Amino acid sequence: MQFLEEISSEGLEIARNITKEGPICDHCLGRQFAQISHGLSNEQRGMILKAALRASGEALGEGTCWVCNGLFEHLEYWISTALEKLTEYEFNSFLVGTKVSGLLLQNEELLWEIAGALYAEPLKAELNREVGKRLEHETGKRVEFETPDIVVILNLWTETVELQIKPVFIYGRYLKLTRGISQTRWFCRECGGKGCERCNFTGMMYPESVEGLISGPLLEEFNGEDLVLHGCGREDIDARMLGSGRPFVVEIKEPKRRQVDLQRAAEQVNEANRGKVEVRELQYVGREMVAKLKDAQMDKLYRVEVEFRSPVRETDLKKALDRLNGALIEQQTPTRVLHRRADLVRNRNVYSVQLVSFDGKQAALQLTCRSNAFFKELISGDEGRTRPSLSALLGTPAEVRVLDVLDVKVGIHGEDAADREDVC
Repeated sequence: MQFLEEISSEGLEIARNITKEGPICDHCLGRQFAQISHGLSNEQRGMILKAALRASGEALGEGTCWVCNGLFEHLEYWISTALEKLTEYEFNSFLVGTKVSGLLLQNEELLWEIAGALYAEPLKAELNREVGKRLEHETGKRVEFETPDIVVILNLWTETVELQIKPVFIYGRYLKLTRGISQTRWFCRECGGKGCERCNFTGMMYPESVEGLISGPLLEEFNGEDLVLHGCGREDIDARMLGSGRPFVVEIKEPKRRQVDLQRAAEQVNEANRGKVEVRELQYVGREMVAKLKDAQMDKLYRVEVEFRSPVRETDLKKALDRLNGALIEQQTPTRVLHRRADLVRNRNVYSVQLVSFDGKQAALQLTCRSNAFFKELISGDEGRTRPSLSALLGTPAEVRVLDVLDVKVGIHGEDAADREDVC
């Protein structure tokens, strides 16, 4: 037949030398010639080679394959174990991978010393394909090489099947309606999350976070193991996030369910956190949205209540605000965040400042500025680390007493979920 014609007498002699090392299964013999002839499985190649060797009078040994140690004789174990694990998960695509044990690797290297590896296929490639074909047939799901929902790992060291589950990513906006809530879970700096007197043995710097509050309902909906919130910037803990909300992506790890009604999920989150946190506009996105969100340029609209140490005149205040309106400011990393940020000087844009109300020692302002501007320091000056500042322009200390974020406008180009400038 064509395969034997293509393999030539030299190839048949290589096959003869391999069989002299001991019993070998059809899979392991055939995969040494996997690149020769198309339309055949490696098992079929091995059967043809053995038949040719027997026809030439060669006596072939019987018993457990000395290369794979009987691995391909026990494919049903790996298939049934994988199917049992997969029944817990909702998925559309999968891929099979193998962790090969040291003994099998040594056998493979010895085999290649005898036969060469010019036309060979590695053991794990053969195993991945054979198990993958059966799983595809049994589950009706497709093999996906780029981004499968699940990777089935055949661990030959431990003789177990492991699953790697692709996270689910959901984009949306959140409103934070109560002060004193951090954006993400913040482990106590003293104990690192173990629990101590400082954190009242909770392990957290703050008892509640947006991430923690929305995780319960979403994890229940997706039957996931954990949730990570990726925010498009963050507001201070004592600030509310109002208006249209802040863009975010949640990453749900090891979800057993992948297709959930997101409108219902949002309702579950909002009902559980009424008066604290609300989520909107939930939609499925890919992993790449996390990076797009982190790199996005933002314009933020604030409303603040400012208190002056000494009374100021309204005319002086308006002049100072005119100086800040449209200004390019220099901000050295504020002292309050030096513990977690590099001490650098950054230029930030203040697009507009409006006076809402004023009574001599207090004023309400509405301000729009570029992303990453530290607004509290724009008011206080942070001992000269922000220039210019409202305090310096007025000649009296000023401090933010109440801060609300009213809007976060974001430009993400090439985003999957929508194609508009204010995509978030």
